[in-house]
Amino acid sequence: MPHPGWADFGFDGIGTRWQISTPSRLSDAHRGRLLELVADYDAAWSRFRPDSLIAQAARQPGSYQLPAEAAALGPLYRRLYRLSGGAMTPLIGGSLEQLGYDSGYSLRPGGPPLPAPRWEDVLEWNGTELNTRAPVVIDVGAAGKGQLADLLSAELSAAGISEHFIDASGDLLNAASSPVEVALEHPYDSSRAIGVLTLGTGALCASAANRRAWGDGLHHVLDGTTGVPVRTIVASWAMAGTTMAADALATALFFVEGTRLREEFEFSWLTVYSDGHAEYSAEFEGVLFT
Repeated sequence: MPHPGWADFGFDGIGTRWQISTPSRLSDAHRGRLLELVADYDAAWSRFRPDSLIAQAARQPGSYQLPAEAAALGPLYRRLYRLSGGAMTPLIGGSLEQLGYDSGYSLRPGGPPLPAPRWEDVLEWNGTELNTRAPVVIDVGAAGKGQLADLLSAELSAAGISEHFIDASGDLLNAASSPVEVALEHPYDSSRAIGVLTLGTGALCASAANRRAWGDGLHHVLDGTTGVPVRTIVASWAMAGTTMAADALATALFFVEGTRLREEFEFSWLTVYSDGHAEYSAEFEGVLFT
Protein backbone atom coordinates (compact mmCIF):
# COMPACT_ATOMS: atom_id res chain seq x y z
CA MET A 1 0.00 0.00 0.00
CA PRO A 2 1.59 3.33 -1.05
CA HIS A 3 0.14 5.23 1.93
CA PRO A 4 -0.28 3.02 5.03
CA GLY A 5 -3.71 3.18 6.59
CA TRP A 6 -5.45 4.39 3.44
CA ALA A 7 -8.41 2.59 1.87
CA ASP A 8 -8.11 0.91 -1.52
CA PHE A 9 -10.64 0.67 -4.34
CA GLY A 10 -9.64 -1.87 -6.97
CA PHE A 11 -11.32 -2.65 -10.27
CA ASP A 12 -10.65 -3.73 -13.85
CA GLY A 13 -11.00 -1.27 -16.71
CA ILE A 14 -9.75 -0.73 -20.29
CA GLY A 15 -8.02 -4.08 -20.13
CA THR A 16 -5.94 -3.45 -17.02
CA ARG A 17 -6.11 -3.49 -13.22
CA TRP A 18 -6.62 -0.27 -11.29
CA GLN A 19 -6.19 0.61 -7.63
CA ILE A 20 -7.19 3.95 -6.15
CA SER A 21 -6.03 4.72 -2.61
CA THR A 22 -7.65 7.43 -0.50
CA PRO A 23 -7.41 8.48 3.18
CA SER A 24 -10.89 7.06 3.84
CA ARG A 25 -13.18 4.63 2.03
CA LEU A 26 -14.85 6.05 -1.08
CA SER A 27 -18.62 6.17 -0.93
CA ASP A 28 -20.64 3.96 -3.25
CA ALA A 29 -21.65 7.09 -5.17
CA HIS A 30 -18.01 8.12 -5.68
CA ARG A 31 -17.07 4.60 -6.75
CA GLY A 32 -19.97 4.50 -9.17
CA ARG A 33 -18.96 7.79 -10.77
CA LEU A 34 -15.36 6.60 -11.24
CA LEU A 35 -16.55 3.39 -12.87
CA GLU A 36 -18.80 5.41 -15.18
CA LEU A 37 -15.79 7.44 -16.36
CA VAL A 38 -13.87 4.24 -17.08
CA ALA A 39 -16.81 2.73 -18.97
CA ASP A 40 -17.28 5.89 -21.04
CA TYR A 41 -13.59 6.00 -21.95
CA ASP A 42 -13.62 2.36 -22.98
CA ALA A 43 -16.77 2.85 -25.06
CA ALA A 44 -15.07 5.64 -26.99
CA TRP A 45 -11.48 4.45 -27.40
CA SER A 46 -11.28 0.66 -27.18
CA ARG A 47 -10.23 -1.03 -30.43
CA PHE A 48 -11.05 -4.40 -28.82
CA ARG A 49 -14.84 -3.95 -28.85
CA PRO A 50 -16.92 -3.67 -32.02
CA ASP A 51 -19.32 -1.11 -30.58
CA SER A 52 -16.74 1.53 -29.65
CA LEU A 53 -16.60 4.88 -31.37
CA ILE A 54 -13.21 4.28 -32.95
CA ALA A 55 -14.30 0.83 -34.11
CA GLN A 56 -16.62 2.64 -36.49
CA ALA A 57 -13.63 4.47 -37.98
CA ALA A 58 -11.98 1.09 -38.58
CA ARG A 59 -14.96 0.02 -40.69
CA GLN A 60 -15.53 3.08 -42.83
CA PRO A 61 -14.05 6.52 -43.43
CA GLY A 62 -15.99 9.62 -42.49
CA SER A 63 -16.42 12.29 -39.82
CA TYR A 64 -16.63 11.33 -36.16
CA GLN A 65 -17.35 13.41 -33.08
CA LEU A 66 -14.99 12.38 -30.31
CA PRO A 67 -15.45 12.94 -26.56
CA ALA A 68 -14.04 16.03 -24.86
CA GLU A 69 -10.73 14.43 -23.86
CA ALA A 70 -9.80 14.09 -27.55
CA ALA A 71 -8.97 17.82 -27.62
CA ALA A 72 -5.89 17.14 -25.47
CA LEU A 73 -5.06 13.70 -26.82
CA GLY A 74 -4.87 14.63 -30.50
CA PRO A 75 -2.31 17.47 -30.24
CA LEU A 76 -0.08 15.36 -27.98
CA TYR A 77 -0.02 12.53 -30.48
CA ARG A 78 0.53 14.91 -33.37
CA ARG A 79 3.54 16.42 -31.62
CA LEU A 80 5.10 13.05 -30.86
CA TYR A 81 4.34 11.84 -34.39
CA ARG A 82 6.36 14.80 -35.70
CA LEU A 83 9.24 14.36 -33.26
CA SER A 84 9.51 10.64 -33.99
CA GLY A 85 9.28 10.99 -37.76
CA GLY A 86 6.06 8.99 -37.81
CA ALA A 87 7.34 6.13 -35.63
CA MET A 88 4.93 6.93 -32.79
CA THR A 89 1.41 7.18 -34.14
CA PRO A 90 -2.20 6.58 -33.08
CA LEU A 91 -2.63 4.76 -36.40
CA ILE A 92 -0.57 1.81 -35.16
CA GLY A 93 -3.64 -0.35 -34.49
CA GLY A 94 -3.60 -2.09 -37.86
CA SER A 95 0.08 -2.93 -37.44
CA LEU A 96 -0.61 -4.45 -34.01
CA GLU A 97 -3.46 -6.51 -35.43
CA GLN A 98 -1.23 -7.75 -38.24
CA LEU A 99 1.18 -9.19 -35.66
CA GLY A 100 -1.59 -10.83 -33.64
CA TYR A 101 -2.41 -8.22 -31.01
CA ASP A 102 -5.99 -8.05 -32.22
CA SER A 103 -9.48 -7.90 -30.70
CA GLY A 104 -9.49 -11.66 -30.20
CA TYR A 105 -5.95 -11.70 -28.70
CA SER A 106 -4.99 -14.36 -31.21
CA LEU A 107 -1.29 -13.53 -30.73
CA ARG A 108 -0.63 -15.07 -34.11
CA PRO A 109 0.83 -12.92 -36.88
CA GLY A 110 -1.38 -12.64 -39.93
CA GLY A 111 1.53 -11.81 -42.21
CA PRO A 112 4.72 -9.74 -42.35
CA PRO A 113 4.96 -6.47 -40.37
CA LEU A 114 2.69 -3.77 -41.73
CA PRO A 115 3.67 -0.07 -41.54
CA ALA A 116 0.99 2.27 -40.22
CA PRO A 117 -0.63 4.62 -42.73
CA ARG A 118 0.81 8.12 -42.76
CA TRP A 119 -1.19 10.57 -40.65
CA GLU A 120 -1.14 13.21 -43.39
CA ASP A 121 -2.59 10.75 -45.92
CA VAL A 122 -5.60 9.49 -43.99
CA LEU A 123 -6.35 11.55 -40.89
CA GLU A 124 -7.43 14.99 -39.75
CA TRP A 125 -7.86 15.41 -36.00
CA ASN A 126 -9.06 18.84 -34.95
CA GLY A 127 -10.11 19.12 -31.33
CA THR A 128 -12.96 16.64 -30.91
CA GLU A 129 -13.59 16.19 -34.63
CA LEU A 130 -12.00 13.26 -36.43
CA ASN A 131 -12.07 13.03 -40.24
CA THR A 132 -10.70 9.97 -41.99
CA ARG A 133 -10.12 9.36 -45.68
CA ALA A 134 -9.77 5.59 -45.33
CA PRO A 135 -10.66 2.96 -42.72
CA VAL A 136 -8.12 3.34 -39.89
CA VAL A 137 -7.48 1.31 -36.74
CA ILE A 138 -6.73 3.90 -34.08
CA ASP A 139 -4.89 2.84 -30.93
CA VAL A 140 -4.31 5.45 -28.20
CA GLY A 141 -2.83 2.95 -25.75
CA ALA A 142 0.42 4.89 -25.49
CA ALA A 143 -1.33 7.79 -23.76
CA GLY A 144 -4.91 6.74 -23.10
CA LYS A 145 -4.40 4.92 -19.82
CA GLY A 146 -2.51 7.91 -18.48
CA GLN A 147 -5.21 10.29 -19.61
CA LEU A 148 -7.88 8.19 -17.93
CA ALA A 149 -5.87 8.32 -14.69
CA ASP A 150 -5.89 12.12 -14.96
CA LEU A 151 -9.66 12.12 -15.56
CA LEU A 152 -10.22 9.95 -12.48
CA SER A 153 -7.95 12.21 -10.46
CA ALA A 154 -9.88 15.28 -11.59
CA GLU A 155 -13.15 13.62 -10.57
CA LEU A 156 -11.78 12.83 -7.11
CA SER A 157 -10.50 16.37 -6.67
CA ALA A 158 -13.84 17.83 -7.78
CA ALA A 159 -15.51 15.70 -5.11
CA GLY A 160 -13.23 17.19 -2.46
CA ILE A 161 -10.91 14.17 -2.30
CA SER A 162 -7.72 16.01 -3.15
CA GLU A 163 -5.42 13.46 -1.48
CA HIS A 164 -5.30 10.25 -3.50
CA PHE A 165 -2.99 7.80 -5.25
CA ILE A 166 -3.79 5.98 -8.51
CA ASP A 167 -2.00 2.83 -9.65
CA ALA A 168 -2.97 1.83 -13.20
CA SER A 169 -0.98 -1.41 -13.36
CA GLY A 170 2.29 0.35 -12.69
CA ASP A 171 1.50 3.74 -14.19
CA LEU A 172 1.32 5.89 -11.08
CA LEU A 173 -0.23 9.22 -10.14
CA ASN A 174 0.53 10.57 -6.69
CA ALA A 175 -1.84 13.37 -5.70
CA ALA A 176 -0.91 13.12 -2.04
CA SER A 177 1.20 15.40 0.12
CA SER A 178 3.58 12.59 1.11
CA PRO A 179 5.99 10.95 -1.37
CA VAL A 180 6.03 7.27 -2.29
CA GLU A 181 9.04 5.03 -2.86
CA VAL A 182 8.74 3.08 -6.11
CA ALA A 183 10.79 0.13 -7.36
CA LEU A 184 11.78 0.11 -11.04
CA GLU A 185 11.00 -3.31 -12.50
CA HIS A 186 13.84 -5.21 -14.15
CA PRO A 187 13.04 -5.41 -17.90
CA TYR A 188 14.00 -9.10 -18.06
CA ASP A 189 12.80 -10.30 -14.63
CA SER A 190 9.60 -8.89 -13.14
CA SER A 191 10.53 -10.29 -9.71
CA ARG A 192 13.56 -7.99 -9.48
CA ALA A 193 14.20 -4.25 -9.53
CA ILE A 194 16.97 -2.28 -11.23
CA GLY A 195 16.54 0.68 -8.91
CA VAL A 196 14.23 2.77 -6.78
CA LEU A 197 12.96 6.32 -6.84
CA THR A 198 10.87 8.63 -4.70
CA LEU A 199 7.71 9.89 -6.38
CA GLY A 200 6.42 13.17 -5.03
CA THR A 201 3.37 14.93 -6.40
CA GLY A 202 3.08 13.96 -10.05
CA ALA A 203 3.10 10.93 -12.32
CA LEU A 204 5.50 8.12 -13.15
CA CYS A 205 4.85 5.85 -16.14
CA ALA A 206 6.83 3.03 -17.67
CA SER A 207 6.98 1.21 -20.97
CA ALA A 208 8.74 -2.10 -21.45
CA ALA A 209 9.24 -4.68 -24.16
CA ASN A 210 8.53 -7.52 -21.70
CA ARG A 211 4.97 -6.30 -21.16
CA ARG A 212 2.39 -7.46 -23.70
CA ALA A 213 4.96 -9.64 -25.44
CA TRP A 214 4.23 -12.81 -27.42
CA GLY A 215 5.57 -15.09 -30.13
CA ASP A 216 9.15 -14.87 -31.30
CA GLY A 217 10.35 -11.50 -30.02
CA LEU A 218 7.05 -9.72 -30.64
CA HIS A 219 5.83 -6.97 -28.32
CA HIS A 220 3.46 -4.02 -28.37
CA VAL A 221 5.90 -1.13 -29.00
CA LEU A 222 6.00 -0.97 -32.79
CA ASP A 223 7.70 1.51 -35.08
CA GLY A 224 4.90 3.00 -37.15
CA THR A 225 7.15 3.48 -40.17
CA THR A 226 7.95 -0.24 -40.39
CA GLY A 227 5.41 -2.09 -38.22
CA VAL A 228 8.33 -3.88 -36.52
CA PRO A 229 8.82 -4.04 -32.71
CA VAL A 230 11.59 -1.79 -31.40
CA ARG A 231 14.71 -3.85 -30.58
CA THR A 232 17.23 -1.29 -29.35
CA ILE A 233 15.39 -0.29 -26.14
CA VAL A 234 13.89 -2.60 -23.52
CA ALA A 235 12.40 -0.24 -20.92
CA SER A 236 11.76 3.40 -20.17
CA TRP A 237 10.35 5.55 -17.39
CA ALA A 238 9.03 9.10 -17.52
CA MET A 239 8.04 11.46 -14.71
CA ALA A 240 5.79 14.41 -15.52
CA GLY A 241 3.10 16.63 -14.09
CA THR A 242 0.28 14.66 -15.72
CA THR A 243 -0.12 10.94 -16.22
CA MET A 244 -1.11 11.43 -19.85
CA ALA A 245 2.19 13.17 -20.59
CA ALA A 246 4.24 10.66 -18.60
CA ASP A 247 2.50 7.72 -20.29
CA ALA A 248 3.02 9.11 -23.79
CA LEU A 249 6.62 10.14 -23.17
CA ALA A 250 7.55 6.73 -21.76
CA THR A 251 6.60 5.27 -25.14
CA ALA A 252 8.16 8.14 -27.09
CA LEU A 253 11.51 7.33 -25.46
CA PHE A 254 11.57 4.15 -27.55
CA PHE A 255 11.81 6.34 -30.66
CA VAL A 256 13.28 9.70 -29.62
CA GLU A 257 16.20 10.43 -27.32
CA GLY A 258 15.22 11.94 -24.00
CA THR A 259 17.38 15.01 -24.58
CA ARG A 260 15.42 15.78 -27.75
CA LEU A 261 12.06 15.31 -26.05
CA ARG A 262 13.19 17.59 -23.22
CA GLU A 263 13.42 20.43 -25.72
CA GLU A 264 9.61 20.39 -26.01
CA PHE A 265 8.37 18.70 -22.83
CA GLU A 266 9.00 19.28 -19.14
CA PHE A 267 9.73 15.84 -17.71
CA SER A 268 12.49 13.60 -16.39
CA TRP A 269 13.36 10.20 -17.81
CA LEU A 270 15.30 6.94 -17.76
CA THR A 271 15.88 4.72 -20.80
CA VAL A 272 17.40 1.22 -20.65
CA TYR A 273 18.90 -0.10 -23.89
CA SER A 274 19.12 -3.70 -25.07
CA ASP A 275 22.93 -3.62 -24.82
CA GLY A 276 22.62 -3.06 -21.06
CA HIS A 277 23.46 0.63 -20.74
CA ALA A 278 21.08 3.28 -19.43
CA GLU A 279 20.61 6.98 -20.10
CA TYR A 280 18.71 9.39 -17.89
CA SER A 281 18.10 13.04 -17.18
CA ALA A 282 19.77 14.80 -14.28
CA GLU A 283 16.37 15.45 -12.71
CA PHE A 284 15.38 11.77 -12.61
CA GLU A 285 15.27 11.28 -8.86
CA GLY A 286 16.14 7.62 -8.83
CA VAL A 287 18.93 5.30 -7.71
CA LEU A 288 20.00 2.52 -10.07
CA PHE A 289 21.50 -0.63 -8.60
CA THR A 290 24.89 -1.75 -9.86
